[in-house]
Amino acid sequence: MKIGNRLFDAEHRTYVMGILNVTPDSFSDGGRYMTEDQALYRVQEMIEEGADLLDIGGESARPGYEKISDDEEISRVIPVLEKIKERFDIPVSIDTYKPEVARTAIQAGADMINDIWGLKYDEEMADVIGAAQIPCCLMHNRAEAVYYNYMKDLLNDLRESITIAHRHGIRKEQIILDPGVGFGKTYGQNLEVVHKLERLKDLGFPVLLGTSRKSVIGLTLDVPASERLEGTLATTVLAVTKGCAFVRVHDVQANKRAILMTESILAEQRMGGETWTESK
Repeated sequence: MKIGNRLFDAEHRTYVMGILNVTPDSFSDGGRYMTEDQALYRVQEMIEEGADLLDIGGESARPGYEKISDDEEISRVIPVLEKIKERFDIPVSIDTYKPEVARTAIQAGADMINDIWGLKYDEEMADVIGAAQIPCCLMHNRAEAVYYNYMKDLLNDLRESITIAHRHGIRKEQIILDPGVGFGKTYGQNLEVVHKLERLKDLGFPVLLGTSRKSVIGLTLDVPASERLEGTLATTVLAVTKGCAFVRVHDVQANKRAILMTESILAEQRMGGETWTESK
Protein backbone atom coordinates (compact mmCIF):
# COMPACT_ATOMS: atom_id res chain seq x y z
CA MET A 1 0.00 0.00 0.00
CA LYS A 2 1.06 3.60 -0.52
CA ILE A 3 1.30 6.05 2.37
CA GLY A 4 2.55 9.48 1.38
CA ASN A 5 5.38 9.00 -1.08
CA ARG A 6 6.32 5.51 0.12
CA LEU A 7 5.19 2.05 -0.90
CA PHE A 8 4.81 -0.49 1.91
CA ASP A 9 4.84 -4.24 1.32
CA ALA A 10 2.07 -4.87 3.82
CA GLU A 11 1.81 -8.53 2.87
CA HIS A 12 5.39 -9.61 3.57
CA ARG A 13 6.99 -7.05 5.86
CA THR A 14 6.46 -5.47 9.27
CA TYR A 15 7.12 -1.73 9.53
CA VAL A 16 7.73 0.55 12.51
CA MET A 17 5.40 3.46 13.19
CA GLY A 18 7.14 5.78 15.65
CA ILE A 19 4.97 7.53 18.23
CA LEU A 20 5.23 11.28 18.77
CA ASN A 21 2.87 12.57 21.46
CA VAL A 22 2.71 16.36 21.62
CA THR A 23 0.60 16.15 24.77
CA PRO A 24 1.16 17.08 28.41
CA ASP A 25 -0.58 13.99 29.79
CA SER A 26 0.07 10.87 27.69
CA PHE A 27 0.58 7.86 29.96
CA SER A 28 4.18 7.20 28.96
CA ASP A 29 5.81 10.31 27.49
CA GLY A 30 3.43 13.15 28.29
CA GLY A 31 5.10 16.56 28.32
CA ARG A 32 8.41 15.42 26.80
CA TYR A 33 7.83 16.76 23.28
CA MET A 34 5.63 19.80 23.75
CA THR A 35 7.93 22.35 22.09
CA GLU A 36 8.74 22.28 18.38
CA ASP A 37 12.44 21.81 19.06
CA GLN A 38 11.80 18.85 21.37
CA ALA A 39 9.42 17.27 18.87
CA LEU A 40 11.73 17.74 15.88
CA TYR A 41 14.71 16.37 17.78
CA ARG A 42 12.69 13.27 18.63
CA VAL A 43 11.59 12.90 15.00
CA GLN A 44 15.23 13.00 13.90
CA GLU A 45 16.07 10.35 16.50
CA MET A 46 13.27 8.05 15.39
CA ILE A 47 14.23 8.35 11.74
CA GLU A 48 17.85 7.52 12.56
CA GLU A 49 16.65 4.56 14.64
CA GLY A 50 14.72 3.14 11.68
CA ALA A 51 11.16 4.46 11.84
CA ASP A 52 9.27 3.86 8.61
CA LEU A 53 6.47 6.33 9.36
CA LEU A 54 5.38 8.54 12.25
CA ASP A 55 2.14 8.96 14.19
CA ILE A 56 1.51 12.32 15.85
CA GLY A 57 -1.03 12.60 18.66
CA GLY A 58 -2.30 15.83 20.18
CA GLU A 59 -4.78 14.40 22.69
CA SER A 60 -3.99 11.68 25.19
CA ALA A 61 -6.07 8.52 24.90
CA ARG A 62 -4.96 7.07 28.24
CA PRO A 63 -7.67 5.80 30.63
CA GLY A 64 -9.45 8.74 32.20
CA TYR A 65 -8.03 11.22 29.70
CA GLU A 66 -9.43 14.74 29.47
CA LYS A 67 -10.93 15.55 26.11
CA ILE A 68 -9.70 18.80 24.58
CA SER A 69 -11.27 21.08 21.98
CA ASP A 70 -10.60 20.81 18.25
CA ASP A 71 -8.79 24.15 18.36
CA GLU A 72 -6.48 23.03 21.17
CA GLU A 73 -5.63 19.77 19.42
CA ILE A 74 -4.99 21.61 16.15
CA SER A 75 -2.73 24.13 17.90
CA ARG A 76 -0.62 21.27 19.29
CA VAL A 77 -0.40 19.13 16.16
CA ILE A 78 -0.32 21.37 13.09
CA PRO A 79 2.83 23.44 13.77
CA VAL A 80 4.81 20.26 14.44
CA LEU A 81 3.34 18.52 11.41
CA GLU A 82 4.24 21.43 9.15
CA LYS A 83 7.83 21.50 10.41
CA ILE A 84 8.20 17.74 9.96
CA LYS A 85 6.95 17.93 6.37
CA GLU A 86 9.37 20.79 5.68
CA ARG A 87 12.45 19.07 7.10
CA PHE A 88 11.98 15.32 6.74
CA ASP A 89 10.98 12.87 4.04
CA ILE A 90 8.86 10.42 6.01
CA PRO A 91 5.14 9.61 5.91
CA VAL A 92 3.18 11.13 8.78
CA SER A 93 -0.05 9.86 10.33
CA ILE A 94 -2.25 11.95 12.61
CA ASP A 95 -3.82 10.20 15.59
CA THR A 96 -7.27 11.79 15.92
CA TYR A 97 -10.95 10.88 15.90
CA LYS A 98 -12.13 14.45 15.20
CA PRO A 99 -13.08 15.39 11.62
CA GLU A 100 -11.99 19.03 11.86
CA VAL A 101 -8.59 18.09 13.24
CA ALA A 102 -8.18 15.52 10.47
CA ARG A 103 -9.26 17.99 7.78
CA THR A 104 -6.81 20.64 8.99
CA ALA A 105 -4.00 18.09 9.28
CA ILE A 106 -4.57 16.79 5.77
CA GLN A 107 -4.40 20.36 4.45
CA ALA A 108 -1.08 20.72 6.31
CA GLY A 109 0.34 17.60 4.67
CA ALA A 110 -0.74 14.60 6.77
CA ASP A 111 -0.43 11.35 4.81
CA MET A 112 -2.74 9.18 6.90
CA ILE A 113 -5.38 9.36 9.65
CA ASN A 114 -5.29 7.01 12.62
CA ASP A 115 -8.79 6.92 14.16
CA ILE A 116 -9.10 5.23 17.57
CA TRP A 117 -12.87 4.98 17.10
CA GLY A 118 -12.79 3.37 13.67
CA LEU A 119 -14.96 6.12 12.08
CA LYS A 120 -17.71 5.56 14.66
CA TYR A 121 -17.20 8.60 16.88
CA ASP A 122 -18.28 10.92 14.07
CA GLU A 123 -19.04 9.52 10.62
CA GLU A 124 -18.00 12.84 9.10
CA MET A 125 -14.46 11.54 9.60
CA ALA A 126 -15.11 9.03 6.83
CA ASP A 127 -16.16 11.88 4.52
CA VAL A 128 -12.95 13.78 5.30
CA ILE A 129 -10.73 10.77 4.60
CA GLY A 130 -12.71 9.69 1.56
CA ALA A 131 -12.52 13.16 0.01
CA ALA A 132 -8.76 13.31 0.56
CA GLN A 133 -8.23 9.76 -0.72
CA ILE A 134 -5.53 8.99 1.83
CA PRO A 135 -5.00 5.85 3.93
CA CYS A 136 -6.52 5.39 7.36
CA CYS A 137 -6.06 3.08 10.31
CA LEU A 138 -9.37 1.94 11.79
CA MET A 139 -9.04 0.83 15.39
CA HIS A 140 -11.43 -1.36 17.32
CA ASN A 141 -12.95 0.36 20.34
CA ARG A 142 -15.97 0.16 22.61
CA ALA A 143 -17.22 2.38 25.39
CA GLU A 144 -17.43 -0.68 27.67
CA ALA A 145 -15.78 -4.10 27.63
CA VAL A 146 -19.09 -5.95 27.26
CA TYR A 147 -19.23 -8.72 24.66
CA TYR A 148 -21.48 -11.69 23.92
CA ASN A 149 -18.81 -13.57 21.94
CA TYR A 150 -15.59 -11.58 22.26
CA MET A 151 -13.61 -12.30 19.10
CA LYS A 152 -16.71 -12.63 16.94
CA ASP A 153 -18.04 -9.32 18.24
CA LEU A 154 -14.68 -7.60 17.78
CA LEU A 155 -14.44 -8.74 14.16
CA ASN A 156 -18.02 -7.67 13.49
CA ASP A 157 -17.26 -4.25 14.98
CA LEU A 158 -14.33 -3.90 12.57
CA ARG A 159 -16.52 -5.00 9.68
CA GLU A 160 -18.89 -2.16 10.57
CA SER A 161 -15.98 0.30 10.41
CA ILE A 162 -14.98 -1.12 7.02
CA THR A 163 -18.55 -0.73 5.75
CA ILE A 164 -18.61 2.91 6.85
CA ALA A 165 -15.30 3.49 5.10
CA HIS A 166 -16.48 1.98 1.82
CA ARG A 167 -19.76 3.90 1.99
CA HIS A 168 -17.80 7.15 2.04
CA GLY A 169 -15.41 6.33 -0.77
CA ILE A 170 -12.44 4.98 1.17
CA ARG A 171 -10.96 2.22 -0.96
CA LYS A 172 -9.91 -1.23 0.27
CA GLU A 173 -6.23 -0.55 -0.40
CA GLN A 174 -6.38 2.52 1.86
CA ILE A 175 -7.48 0.68 5.02
CA ILE A 176 -5.41 -0.67 7.91
CA LEU A 177 -7.00 -2.41 10.90
CA ASP A 178 -5.94 -2.14 14.55
CA PRO A 179 -7.31 -4.54 17.23
CA GLY A 180 -7.30 -1.71 19.78
CA VAL A 181 -5.27 -3.21 22.61
CA GLY A 182 -6.06 -1.23 25.74
CA PHE A 183 -9.35 0.17 24.45
CA GLY A 184 -12.71 -1.23 25.53
CA LYS A 185 -11.17 -4.49 26.70
CA THR A 186 -10.34 -6.27 29.92
CA TYR A 187 -6.83 -7.45 30.73
CA GLY A 188 -7.66 -10.97 29.56
CA GLN A 189 -9.31 -9.73 26.38
CA ASN A 190 -6.21 -7.68 25.52
CA LEU A 191 -4.05 -10.80 25.82
CA GLU A 192 -6.51 -12.83 23.79
CA VAL A 193 -6.65 -10.47 20.83
CA VAL A 194 -2.84 -10.31 20.65
CA HIS A 195 -2.76 -14.11 20.72
CA LYS A 196 -5.34 -14.27 17.91
CA LEU A 197 -4.06 -11.53 15.60
CA GLU A 198 -4.34 -13.84 12.61
CA ARG A 199 -8.13 -13.60 12.96
CA LEU A 200 -7.88 -9.93 11.97
CA LYS A 201 -5.70 -10.84 9.00
CA ASP A 202 -8.54 -13.04 7.81
CA LEU A 203 -10.59 -9.87 7.16
CA GLY A 204 -8.25 -9.14 4.26
CA PHE A 205 -6.56 -5.92 5.38
CA PRO A 206 -3.13 -5.00 6.75
CA VAL A 207 -3.02 -5.08 10.55
CA LEU A 208 -1.32 -2.60 12.89
CA LEU A 209 -0.53 -3.64 16.45
CA GLY A 210 -0.17 -0.98 19.12
CA THR A 211 0.87 -2.41 22.48
CA SER A 212 3.87 -0.22 23.26
CA ARG A 213 4.28 0.27 27.04
CA LYS A 214 0.55 -0.34 27.58
CA SER A 215 -1.11 -1.45 30.80
CA VAL A 216 -1.53 -5.06 29.62
CA ILE A 217 2.28 -5.28 29.71
CA GLY A 218 2.52 -3.44 33.01
CA LEU A 219 -0.06 -5.73 34.62
CA THR A 220 1.59 -8.87 33.28
CA LEU A 221 5.10 -7.95 34.39
CA ASP A 222 4.14 -5.72 37.33
CA VAL A 223 6.29 -2.85 36.08
CA PRO A 224 5.73 0.88 35.41
CA ALA A 225 5.51 2.34 31.90
CA SER A 226 9.22 3.17 31.89
CA GLU A 227 10.11 -0.54 32.26
CA ARG A 228 7.90 -2.14 29.62
CA LEU A 229 10.32 -2.42 26.71
CA GLU A 230 10.90 -6.18 26.99
CA GLY A 231 7.17 -6.85 27.16
CA THR A 232 6.62 -4.64 24.13
CA LEU A 233 9.33 -6.48 22.20
CA ALA A 234 7.64 -9.80 22.92
CA THR A 235 4.42 -8.53 21.35
CA THR A 236 6.33 -7.09 18.39
CA VAL A 237 7.98 -10.43 17.66
CA LEU A 238 4.57 -12.08 17.88
CA ALA A 239 3.16 -9.45 15.51
CA VAL A 240 5.78 -10.36 12.91
CA THR A 241 5.03 -14.08 13.21
CA LYS A 242 1.30 -13.35 12.89
CA GLY A 243 1.78 -11.30 9.72
CA CYS A 244 1.11 -7.78 11.04
CA ALA A 245 2.17 -5.03 8.66
CA PHE A 246 2.87 -2.35 11.27
CA VAL A 247 3.72 -1.94 14.94
CA ARG A 248 3.17 1.42 16.64
CA VAL A 249 5.91 1.94 19.22
CA HIS A 250 7.78 4.42 21.39
CA ASP A 251 11.15 2.61 21.36
CA VAL A 252 11.93 2.56 17.66
CA GLN A 253 15.43 1.13 17.52
CA ALA A 254 14.85 -1.86 19.79
CA ASN A 255 11.62 -2.81 18.03
CA LYS A 256 13.17 -2.36 14.59
CA ARG A 257 16.00 -4.71 15.52
CA ALA A 258 13.58 -7.26 16.93
CA ILE A 259 11.58 -7.15 13.70
CA LEU A 260 14.63 -7.56 11.46
CA MET A 261 15.86 -10.51 13.50
CA THR A 262 12.46 -12.20 13.47
CA GLU A 263 11.98 -11.59 9.74
CA SER A 264 15.43 -13.06 9.03
CA ILE A 265 14.63 -16.22 10.97
CA LEU A 266 11.26 -16.61 9.24
CA ALA A 267 12.83 -16.00 5.81
CA GLU A 268 15.42 -18.70 6.49
CA GLN A 269 12.65 -21.06 7.54
CA ARG A 270 10.68 -20.37 4.35
CA MET A 271 13.78 -21.04 2.24
CA GLY A 272 14.28 -24.40 3.89
CA GLY A 273 17.23 -23.35 6.02
CA GLU A 274 20.37 -25.35 6.51
CA THR A 275 21.39 -27.98 8.97
CA TRP A 276 23.81 -26.64 11.53
CA THR A 277 25.83 -28.58 14.04
CA GLU A 278 27.08 -26.88 17.15
CA SER A 279 30.82 -27.11 17.74
CA LYS A 280 31.77 -28.67 21.00
